[in-house]
Amino acid sequence: MDRPRRFVVEADGGSRGNPGPAGYGAVVIDPDTGETLAEAAEYIGVATNNVAEYKGLVAGLRAVGALLADGPVGTGVRVHVRMDSKLVVEQMSGRWKIKHPDMKPLAAEAAGVLPGADVTYEWIPRERNKHADRLANEAMDAGRRGAQWEPSASTAALDTPRSSVAAALPPTQGPPGDAAAGAARARAALKRTGAEPEPLPGTELSGASGTAPPPAAAVSAPAPPASDPVTPQVGWGAAPDLGAPATLVLLRHGETALTPQKRFSGSGGTDPELSAAGREQAARAAAAFAVRGTVQEIVSSPLRRCRETAGAVADRLGLEVRIEDGLRETDFGAWEGLTFGEVKERYAADLDAWLASPDAAPTGGGESFAEVARRVAVARDALVTRYAGRTVLVVTHVTPIKTLVRLALGAPPEALFRMELSAASVSAVAYYADGNASVRLLNDTSHLR
Repeated sequence: MDRPRRFVVEADGGSRGNPGPAGYGAVVIDPDTGETLAEAAEYIGVATNNVAEYKGLVAGLRAVGALLADGPVGTGVRVHVRMDSKLVVEQMSGRWKIKHPDMKPLAAEAAGVLPGADVTYEWIPRERNKHADRLANEAMDAGRRGAQWEPSASTAALDTPRSSVAAALPPTQGPPGDAAAGAARARAALKRTGAEPEPLPGTELSGASGTAPPPAAAVSAPAPPASDPVTPQVGWGAAPDLGAPATLVLLRHGETALTPQKRFSGSGGTDPELSAAGREQAARAAAAFAVRGTVQEIVSSPLRRCRETAGAVADRLGLEVRIEDGLRETDFGAWEGLTFGEVKERYAADLDAWLASPDAAPTGGGESFAEVARRVAVARDALVTRYAGRTVLVVTHVTPIKTLVRLALGAPPEALFRMELSAASVSAVAYYADGNASVRLLNDTSHLR
């Protein structure tokens, strides 16, 4: 029997701005010889990283289709796709749901190029995807010049030599996903204890959320030998099977003159500075983070009270502060500077509507909770992508922090009214590579005592 024709597709996409000027690259490789069979790249204008990644996948699969049309008729095809986009790999493998409306037609287009049974997917680190990455960057460079990528001008293949990528093809036995490093390590550990469970068809030992308990067999297994010590998780650590999460440590700004009076103070008001008490709170938070030593990046709302709080921590840690406009507080419209009681007295009907529906905006053209949730989610996605595997201090306000916690929990909008967030309090949410989130901390003020 003739052996199926085999191809490896490596694809990548990028956006300089996310969204911003974007392009993709894809290469088709002979897995036996390492020969480059086809290359594709294109500047696609302004788009997000995820859109560019999917466009690269589609281009790579279509390049395989063109090779099949020109080649001999065989008994079958095996196409192994390798990408450094965890999102695309997991969605196309069917393990993650496709929630974003912009991704659904792209995923459907990719799924329709070749029969699904012929295509397998594997996530690889970016450093192992240099050929496609170089093609994507060549396409974006061409777009910056007002041109399109030309194959004759490409040096991607020359810059990324390879001898053979036969090992890239997955094993013929075992359930889907066995090649994932985390699951392989877990199974190896269980083998050492003699307690390896029999996996259910189509399941992964590591679970789907990064926080699920281990199988019963693993719980009852004896401890690993002394030669393989277990390192306890410390602080905002990583889940072994999913790699280090992007951890957002959420610091509410310190007090302003309006905070003790419980007045509405959003992005549509006077942009007050920290009070003396607020500056002291920021200094205490900075000292606590210096002792803990886990913060690697700092991002802040553009409002003054947050920039001052972030600056205090940044000065202590020797870090820069990056401003993220999507983290600003709600615009409370005509309610800015008023207490809850004053709003109830002057705008009772509008307040009742606001409390009853996330789509209702404050009087005078302020933002609804639904509008705030949309922009906060966009900012969150950008941060999680930009700081994958890192711990980021996010200095922001009551509504954005509550919104991030609510979204992580999958709680309804009314949950916003059931959380307490003190000035300069710390909360934390970890975002794993499988798309799930874990709330680690809420409203911690121990550093202020």
